Amino acid sequence: MFNLDTFKAYSRAVAFGAVAISAIAFAGPAKAAPVQLFPFFQPLPPMTAPQPIQPYQAPTYQTAPSEDQDTVEMPARFRRQTVSYATREAPGTIIIDTPNTYLYYVLGNGQALRYGIGVGRDGFTWSGIQSVSKKAEWPDWTPPPEMIARQPYLPRHMAGGPGNPLGARAMYLGGTIYRIHGTNAPETIGKHVSSGCIRMTNDDVTDLYSRVNVGTKVIVLPMSERRADLGAATR
Repeated sequence: MFNLDTFKAYSRAVAFGAVAISAIAFAGPAKAAPVQLFPFFQPLPPMTAPQPIQPYQAPTYQTAPSEDQDTVEMPARFRRQTVSYATREAPGTIIIDTPNTYLYYVLGNGQALRYGIGVGRDGFTWSGIQSVSKKAEWPDWTPPPEMIARQPYLPRHMAGGPGNPLGARAMYLGGTIYRIHGTNAPETIGKHVSSGCIRMTNDDVTDLYSRVNVGTKVIVLPMSERRADLGAATR
């Protein structure tokens, strides 16, 4: 016999189950990751605030070496100075005091401008009277055959410049191989080290060069004529 109450209870259970299944169906996808409809498009990066423009800074370059390479501190007695100097030679004469490693530029009235110099090493000193036959700024260097024979490793020619052994200026002496010149080794001032040339610091040779003319008389005293250091500086 058909029971109406039992049918109603069964209907309510079926309806409740359908509702529960629908709820689960709708709730499940909500927790899943969203489906990318166009996976080949990549998301744009997050926008950032624009950075301030930095002012332009010019690159730095190493400067070329200056003409004055004399960074060695000279002993006081080798620094350029005016001294008392008794001589009969005319103003403008150059006197090389080889044993004391001084060069005097005669001013007159018992005074001279004294410079410290480097001179020839043992066996390479010389003496006599010459005159300035030529002047050159930043001279090229061509070692003479005699020097090449002794030192075959030397260059046959070197262009003038801060690295050149002749330094900033040169004054050639007559027809000899000797010169009064600057040096890129100022620590040799006051020493007997050259092959006969007279070395000065670049600063000193530039000063002397400005005072000397072609034809200037140059007296080179021998090693045997050791004169006393003549007086104190006048300024």
